[in-house]
Amino acid sequence: MQPKVETGALRLASYNLRKCRGTDGQRAPARVLDVINDIGADVVALQEADMRLGPRPAALPSRMIESHTDFIALPVNTSPVSVGWHGNAILVRKEAKVDAVHRFDLPGLEPRGAVAVDLPELRVVGVHLGLLRSSRQKQLHAIRAHLKTLDERPTVILGDFNEWSRSQGLDPLRDAFEIHAPGRSFHANRPVAALDRIAFTDRFEMRNAGVVQTILSQRASDHLPIWADLRPAVSTP
Repeated sequence: MQPKVETGALRLASYNLRKCRGTDGQRAPARVLDVINDIGADVVALQEADMRLGPRPAALPSRMIESHTDFIALPVNTSPVSVGWHGNAILVRKEAKVDAVHRFDLPGLEPRGAVAVDLPELRVVGVHLGLLRSSRQKQLHAIRAHLKTLDERPTVILGDFNEWSRSQGLDPLRDAFEIHAPGRSFHANRPVAALDRIAFTDRFEMRNAGVVQTILSQRASDHLPIWADLRPAVSTP
């Protein structure tokens, strides 16, 4: 189990599922859900939660999520057989109050999109950015533009940023977001890159963060999940 969440904090997590195909070559959605349950998160952003071709059927079916966890998958899908949109899905606890969900079209050489949920205390945006840095930067600019059309609330962007550099490539966020890489999350068998990250506005402070590196998570996907505990920042006079 991961460390307990500090009182007053929310735990957010991100996990690239690789369509539930593990490093052992087996597709095992139940194994992925065991990893998710172990994180103890309030909100989980998923990437590659659907298959890639045709109607993009869910690699991690909604019915399994509801029966094996305390989460539900939010209705971000546009295909009835998918759990996400462009492979991106967001899980929230079954008792969570949800104000709205959003889909953001993103530019790039390959089809990409981001998904978001408005909760009473924050907005969470789940992303899986492109393979080219030029595409990633255009996509981050597009996300910022989409956010400007919505009501203002504390915002967190998390997911697979696909950026290998620890110091470059994410400039479109730096004026308004603190960007944190909890640790090396790829490749699960031998982590060498911090591809999975979290960015948050100054209305939050990070209390703890980490990478889930267990025997199970090393088998369940080629990415390790990341998590971060955030709580509202205390303003000073």
